[in-house]
Amino acid sequence: MTFDTYFRITSYAMIASGTLALAVSGGMGTALGAAFALLLAAAWKFEGTRWQLSERAGMFAVVSSLPLLYLDWKFQSSVLWAGEPARAGVAALTHFILFLSAVKLAQVKADRDWLFLYLISFFEVLLAAGLSVSPLFVATLALYTFCALSTVVCFEIRKARRAIKIQETRLLSAPRARWLSRLSRRKATHAPPSGEARRLPLVALSLLALIFALALPIFFIMPRFSGSALARADGGLNGVVGFSDEVTLGEIGRLQQSQRVVMRVRVEDPLAGRHQTLRWRGVALDEFGGRTWRRSSRATEYRRGNDRNLFQFGTTQSLENLTTQTFFIEPIDTPVLFIASRPVAIQGALPYIGIDDEDALTTRDHSQERISYRAYSDTTEPPAESLRADLAAYPREMERYLRVPDALDPRIRQLARGLIVGAHAGNRYDAARVIESYFQQNFRYTLEQKSGGAQDPLADFMFRVREGHCEYFSTAMAVMLRTAGVATRVVNGFQLGEYNDAADVYTVRQSDAHSWVEVYFPETGAWVTFDPTPVDGRPGNHDAGGLRGRLGKYAEALELLWIQYVVAYDKQEQRSLATSIRSNLGVYRQTAGQTFAELRAGFAAWWQQFSIGAGGMGGGASRVNFPLLIGLSLLLGLLLLFIARARRWELAGLLKFRRRGKKNYSSVVFYERMIKALEARGLMRAPDETPLEFAATTGMAEATLLTRSYNRVRFGAHELTTAEAARIEEWLRRVEKERE
Repeated sequence: MTFDTYFRITSYAMIASGTLALAVSGGMGTALGAAFALLLAAAWKFEGTRWQLSERAGMFAVVSSLPLLYLDWKFQSSVLWAGEPARAGVAALTHFILFLSAVKLAQVKADRDWLFLYLISFFEVLLAAGLSVSPLFVATLALYTFCALSTVVCFEIRKARRAIKIQETRLLSAPRARWLSRLSRRKATHAPPSGEARRLPLVALSLLALIFALALPIFFIMPRFSGSALARADGGLNGVVGFSDEVTLGEIGRLQQSQRVVMRVRVEDPLAGRHQTLRWRGVALDEFGGRTWRRSSRATEYRRGNDRNLFQFGTTQSLENLTTQTFFIEPIDTPVLFIASRPVAIQGALPYIGIDDEDALTTRDHSQERISYRAYSDTTEPPAESLRADLAAYPREMERYLRVPDALDPRIRQLARGLIVGAHAGNRYDAARVIESYFQQNFRYTLEQKSGGAQDPLADFMFRVREGHCEYFSTAMAVMLRTAGVATRVVNGFQLGEYNDAADVYTVRQSDAHSWVEVYFPETGAWVTFDPTPVDGRPGNHDAGGLRGRLGKYAEALELLWIQYVVAYDKQEQRSLATSIRSNLGVYRQTAGQTFAELRAGFAAWWQQFSIGAGGMGGGASRVNFPLLIGLSLLLGLLLLFIARARRWELAGLLKFRRRGKKNYSSVVFYERMIKALEARGLMRAPDETPLEFAATTGMAEATLLTRSYNRVRFGAHELTTAEAARIEEWLRRVEKERE
């Protein structure tokens, strides 16, 4: 492969990788990408032929494209992306960039045209970076960086070669220039491929590794100033219902129809067995009107975090009771912050957090960006014995959790009383367990909307359909307990989700949306969770299984790393990373110290066995283990013999090869030594003299011989042998000696 061919390959690869980054980020469609790939292939085919556009035609096409950009933007805004000006602008800009690239690829290219193409590809990468937060963009960015480094190196070498050739042509006479031109053409025809093109990819890889090695420490030292969120061009999860102040029966069921990812949660819990009972709490509603649940009190207390971005809401009796959760929330059209029950604190780059009377947490709108935060919850519940013994009366402010609709079907109250009396449930806890078990064992879960057509959808569900989705079960249980004098509220949130062992996170999708019941116990002051939805019918198992499922988990793990350490990397993650590194260094230091101590103890024991104390005149003399000493002496003698005879073995040949390589001077080095020696004697080369003409004027045979060797190496691609290098060294010493 010649150097010029490699330059073309890297240049086209740089342009293609920039376009690929734009395609991966969603900035262009598949058809447009395929068309541009065909154009690249055609431009490569017709490079250097008469089918290329002239420079004037290319300039005319570029200038005429400016009004086309405006017309395309108007078309995108009014037809294809009406109501979404950002998307229309991106589409028009992408078309304009690709058109400019196509024109420059099709025309005859000077250096400025190549630079124009390089700048366009760089702009494509910048545009792609603003459109995508996917880790797949990182792969295309790495590919583009490698191609760009290799291309820039080739471009500079190409320019330097042309400059040197022009300078040498000016210094040489016309006949000499013609001879060198014929020689260079003959060399290009018959010489073997140069190793320069083979070394350039290694140079580019080395530069890429150096850039990453220097950039990564800065990357992790400097947190992202934008906090833990990054805007997305494709918007958030629209239509995520069930997390507002008012929810109608059936809305959660519509949400469960989608498999789109809502969030990923990493759980750190000293009691891992509690994971299976975790739910991600969203909003709690206390007032039921027959069809709709709502929050009766709109009061919300807003809090701001401290200098560590920590928002505290409560306390815990023991740190072992805390469950630490790290949430990575996708763009979603609700300000609700999800967390396990009984929140204690949240840490995250959030401007504020609001907490209402039902312990629901909210923050600013994040429908166009991801957010990340760490949450701490006291997930322990009072033991069943304590809850059964809780018979205290409810305070006056708890009356709103006992209200039922005036037009409630009387059969609901009768059914609740019959179940509780029939099970001999004499306390709130047992009454709740009885009703919970009744629905789990006698009803069926379904996502089909079978209830709600009648005037009373709740009674229709309980006495006719007897199947439905989760909010029907939670509503029925909450209302039945209220008729029995038990304070309840309905909670909407998400189930635990699917565990990804490759990423150590739970992936929560819209289909994991769930509704359950919380019952209040006044003596302990605790809201305790009950879930009447049948376990067998709940959605939540999304594991594809097999190789495809496993690869999907690894892809998700990679995406989570990208989100955590790029998109959501902030001061909190910086502290966590620094603490982890410090802890690991401490462990390594302790392990190294223990290993060194063990080695020292082992050596001391060996030395004690080596030196065996013996009785003697002083009683403290030592007797040396002579067989071992003789063996060590023999080994030392063999090593010395090996070193003495190394010159006759292959190792000596390698050493000679290295010494010989140092004496194999390049043409520039030994010719410059000669020029300096002659200049010291006052012999200066005139601008119009060729090297041989100058050597003849010196009157020194050595100068003529050195110049001829220089011409063979410099212009004839001749490699010096060991003997020739030795002769050149001798001639140089003579010239320098005569100078002295």
